Amino acid sequence: MGIEVGGLLGLIWLIIVIWAVVKVAKSSAGSLAKLLWILVLLFFPLVGLIIWLLLGPKG
Repeated sequence: MGIEVGGLLGLIWLIIVIWAVVKVAKSSAGSLAKLLWILVLLFFPLVGLIIWLLLGPKG
């Protein structure tokens, strides 16, 4: 069919990680906290996203 399932899931995962990075950047957390969360999300996407959803900055 043109697009494989793995490619589609990878694209969806990329969109979710980008959404999380944008939410962190717009949050009211301090600059250092934002930088650390973004680095965690970029270098450890699966674990970082789960941890961010549970413990990340709210707001």
